[in-house]
Amino acid sequence: MNQARMVARGLEYRRALAGRLPGLALAFNKQASDAPHRAYANVVYAPGRVVEGVLYELASLQEIRKMDPFEGAPRRYSREIYHIHTDEGEIPAWVYVANPAMLRTGLMPETWYLQHLLAGSEFLTEEYRRFLAAVECRDQRDPVPMPACMGRNS
Repeated sequence: MNQARMVARGLEYRRALAGRLPGLALAFNKQASDAPHRAYANVVYAPGRVVEGVLYELASLQEIRKMDPFEGAPRRYSREIYHIHTDEGEIPAWVYVANPAMLRTGLMPETWYLQHLLAGSEFLTEEYRRFLAAVECRDQRDPVPMPACMGRNS
């Protein structure tokens, strides 16, 4: 959700919008390929729940192909089309969903990773910002979990 990260990766987009996915929940159950203890974000079916995030309108179709290697698609994540709810109505868009072989239970994100999600806080409701800030993290140098709101960056 970090706009600066999009730019740093050389990804061009026209605009960013607040987006919501009803019926899904954020899960940190996608195992990193290079660190078995590290979790990355995923969306999972969850009636009555909502995932909030940033919807980027990419500058061209080529941009999604440029994004795939950063997201580990198609091996680690697949791209699925979901209808994202925005203030402008529903917009069909690609969402990266973790492939089943990459899913694990009992994982936590590292603080640096969660900070990238929190960087998109201007697009989130206050309630969702609080939810993200309360996610328990594992610092990459410290195997002991810690709350994200403590602000340690790695």
